[in-house]
Amino acid sequence: MFVPLRSKMYYTAKALHLIFMVAWFAGLFYMPRLFIYQTEASQKPETERRALVDQLKLMSNRLWYIITWPAFILTTGFAIWLLAINPDYLQQPWMHVKLGFVALLIGYHLSLQWMYKKLQRDQYPMSSTQLRFYNEAATILLFAIIFTATFKNTMSGIYGIFGIVGLGVLLSLGIMLYKKFRKN
Repeated sequence: MFVPLRSKMYYTAKALHLIFMVAWFAGLFYMPRLFIYQTEASQKPETERRALVDQLKLMSNRLWYIITWPAFILTTGFAIWLLAINPDYLQQPWMHVKLGFVALLIGYHLSLQWMYKKLQRDQYPMSSTQLRFYNEAATILLFAIIFTATFKNTMSGIYGIFGIVGLGVLLSLGIMLYKKFRKN
Protein backbone atom coordinates (compact mmCIF):
# COMPACT_ATOMS: atom_id res chain seq x y z
CA MET A 1 0.00 0.00 0.00
CA PHE A 2 1.34 3.41 -0.96
CA VAL A 3 1.69 5.93 1.87
CA PRO A 4 2.39 9.54 0.85
CA LEU A 5 5.70 11.03 1.94
CA ARG A 6 3.91 13.65 4.05
CA SER A 7 2.13 10.88 6.00
CA LYS A 8 5.40 9.00 6.51
CA MET A 9 7.06 12.17 7.77
CA TYR A 10 4.13 12.90 10.09
CA TYR A 11 4.14 9.40 11.62
CA THR A 12 7.92 9.41 11.93
CA ALA A 13 7.85 12.78 13.69
CA LYS A 14 4.98 11.62 15.92
CA ALA A 15 6.79 8.41 16.90
CA LEU A 16 10.00 10.29 17.69
CA HIS A 17 8.05 12.95 19.60
CA LEU A 18 6.45 10.25 21.77
CA ILE A 19 9.72 8.35 22.31
CA PHE A 20 11.57 11.45 23.50
CA MET A 21 8.56 12.58 25.54
CA VAL A 22 8.78 9.30 27.48
CA ALA A 23 12.50 9.91 28.10
CA TRP A 24 11.80 13.50 29.15
CA PHE A 25 9.14 12.40 31.61
CA ALA A 26 11.46 9.72 32.99
CA GLY A 27 13.83 12.53 33.92
CA LEU A 28 11.04 14.75 35.25
CA PHE A 29 9.76 11.90 37.42
CA TYR A 30 13.14 10.82 38.78
CA MET A 31 14.88 14.16 39.25
CA PRO A 32 12.69 15.28 42.19
CA ARG A 33 13.20 11.84 43.77
CA LEU A 34 16.94 12.46 43.69
CA PHE A 35 16.29 15.90 45.22
CA ILE A 36 14.30 14.24 48.01
CA TYR A 37 17.08 11.74 48.69
CA GLN A 38 19.72 14.48 48.68
CA THR A 39 17.67 16.66 51.03
CA GLU A 40 17.24 13.74 53.43
CA ALA A 41 20.92 12.76 53.11
CA SER A 42 21.93 16.32 54.06
CA GLN A 43 20.59 15.64 57.54
CA LYS A 44 22.70 12.53 58.16
CA PRO A 45 25.95 12.44 60.17
CA GLU A 46 28.90 14.05 58.33
CA THR A 47 30.68 10.94 57.01
CA GLU A 48 27.49 9.36 55.69
CA ARG A 49 26.13 12.72 54.50
CA ARG A 50 29.14 13.63 52.36
CA ALA A 51 29.28 10.27 50.57
CA LEU A 52 25.53 10.21 49.89
CA VAL A 53 25.25 13.86 48.84
CA ASP A 54 28.23 13.60 46.49
CA GLN A 55 26.80 10.47 44.84
CA LEU A 56 23.33 12.00 44.51
CA LYS A 57 24.79 15.17 42.96
CA LEU A 58 26.62 13.06 40.40
CA MET A 59 23.48 11.05 39.62
CA SER A 60 21.42 14.25 39.29
CA ASN A 61 23.99 15.80 36.99
CA ARG A 62 24.04 12.80 34.67
CA LEU A 63 20.25 12.41 34.63
CA TRP A 64 19.67 16.10 34.05
CA TYR A 65 22.22 16.80 31.33
CA ILE A 66 22.50 13.42 29.59
CA ILE A 67 18.83 12.39 29.56
CA THR A 68 16.35 15.06 30.66
CA TRP A 69 17.57 18.17 28.84
CA PRO A 70 18.32 16.38 25.54
CA ALA A 71 14.95 14.60 25.68
CA PHE A 72 13.18 17.91 26.37
CA ILE A 73 14.91 19.55 23.39
CA LEU A 74 14.16 16.63 21.06
CA THR A 75 10.53 16.38 22.25
CA THR A 76 10.08 20.07 21.51
CA GLY A 77 11.84 19.83 18.16
CA PHE A 78 9.66 16.94 16.99
CA ALA A 79 6.55 18.75 18.25
CA ILE A 80 7.47 21.75 16.12
CA TRP A 81 8.06 19.42 13.16
CA LEU A 82 4.60 17.88 13.71
CA LEU A 83 3.01 21.32 13.73
CA ALA A 84 4.94 22.31 10.60
CA ILE A 85 3.64 19.20 8.80
CA ASN A 86 0.08 19.79 10.00
CA PRO A 87 -0.35 23.51 10.84
CA ASP A 88 -4.14 23.09 10.94
CA TYR A 89 -3.71 21.75 14.48
CA LEU A 90 -2.87 25.28 15.61
CA GLN A 91 -6.41 26.35 14.67
CA GLN A 92 -8.03 23.75 16.92
CA PRO A 93 -9.08 24.71 20.46
CA TRP A 94 -7.93 21.42 21.99
CA MET A 95 -4.39 22.18 20.78
CA HIS A 96 -4.47 25.52 22.59
CA VAL A 97 -5.43 23.68 25.79
CA LYS A 98 -2.68 21.11 25.24
CA LEU A 99 -0.08 23.81 24.56
CA GLY A 100 -1.18 25.57 27.76
CA PHE A 101 -0.46 22.40 29.72
CA VAL A 102 2.85 22.01 27.87
CA ALA A 103 3.77 25.58 28.84
CA LEU A 104 3.13 24.66 32.48
CA LEU A 105 5.28 21.56 32.01
CA ILE A 106 8.13 23.64 30.59
CA GLY A 107 7.79 25.96 33.60
CA TYR A 108 8.03 22.90 35.85
CA HIS A 109 11.12 21.72 33.96
CA LEU A 110 12.75 25.15 34.42
CA SER A 111 11.88 25.13 38.12
CA LEU A 112 13.70 21.80 38.44
CA GLN A 113 16.71 23.44 36.77
CA TRP A 114 16.61 26.15 39.43
CA MET A 115 16.37 23.54 42.21
CA TYR A 116 19.13 21.47 40.64
CA LYS A 117 21.49 24.45 40.71
CA LYS A 118 20.59 25.20 44.34
CA LEU A 119 21.14 21.60 45.42
CA GLN A 120 24.47 21.42 43.60
CA ARG A 121 25.55 24.29 45.91
CA ASP A 122 24.19 22.47 49.01
CA GLN A 123 21.26 24.87 49.32
CA TYR A 124 17.94 23.19 50.10
CA PRO A 125 14.98 25.28 48.90
CA MET A 126 12.34 22.74 49.98
CA SER A 127 11.89 20.07 52.61
CA SER A 128 11.65 16.45 51.52
CA THR A 129 7.89 16.53 52.22
CA GLN A 130 7.44 19.63 50.04
CA LEU A 131 9.48 17.95 47.30
CA ARG A 132 7.23 14.87 47.50
CA PHE A 133 4.24 17.07 46.72
CA TYR A 134 6.14 18.96 44.04
CA ASN A 135 7.18 15.65 42.47
CA GLU A 136 3.55 14.99 41.52
CA ALA A 137 3.23 18.03 39.26
CA ALA A 138 4.71 16.14 36.29
CA THR A 139 2.25 13.28 36.80
CA ILE A 140 -0.70 15.64 36.89
CA LEU A 141 0.46 17.47 33.76
CA LEU A 142 1.10 14.17 31.96
CA PHE A 143 -2.52 13.14 32.55
CA ALA A 144 -3.80 16.51 31.32
CA ILE A 145 -1.66 16.50 28.17
CA ILE A 146 -2.40 12.89 27.21
CA PHE A 147 -6.16 13.15 27.76
CA THR A 148 -6.38 16.42 25.84
CA ALA A 149 -4.31 15.09 22.93
CA THR A 150 -6.14 11.76 22.85
CA PHE A 151 -9.71 13.06 22.88
CA LYS A 152 -8.89 16.21 20.88
CA ASN A 153 -11.59 18.42 22.29
CA THR A 154 -11.72 21.19 24.83
CA MET A 155 -14.30 19.38 26.97
CA SER A 156 -11.75 16.65 27.59
CA GLY A 157 -9.44 19.44 28.72
CA ILE A 158 -12.10 20.66 31.15
CA TYR A 159 -12.76 17.11 32.36
CA GLY A 160 -9.01 16.69 32.51
CA ILE A 161 -8.72 19.66 34.85
CA PHE A 162 -11.30 18.12 37.18
CA GLY A 163 -9.47 14.82 36.89
CA ILE A 164 -6.20 16.58 37.67
CA VAL A 165 -7.66 18.12 40.79
CA GLY A 166 -8.99 14.70 41.86
CA LEU A 167 -5.67 13.06 41.10
CA GLY A 168 -3.88 15.80 43.02
CA VAL A 169 -6.11 15.18 46.05
CA LEU A 170 -5.45 11.43 45.86
CA LEU A 171 -1.70 11.94 45.49
CA SER A 172 -1.68 14.38 48.41
CA LEU A 173 -3.51 11.89 50.60
CA GLY A 174 -1.04 9.20 49.57
CA ILE A 175 1.91 11.42 50.46
CA MET A 176 0.42 12.31 53.86
CA LEU A 177 -0.30 8.65 54.59
CA TYR A 178 3.23 7.72 53.57
CA LYS A 179 4.66 10.39 55.87
CA LYS A 180 2.50 9.17 58.76
CA PHE A 181 3.46 5.55 58.06
CA ARG A 182 7.14 6.46 57.84
CA LYS A 183 7.08 8.21 61.23
CA ASN A 184 5.62 5.12 62.92
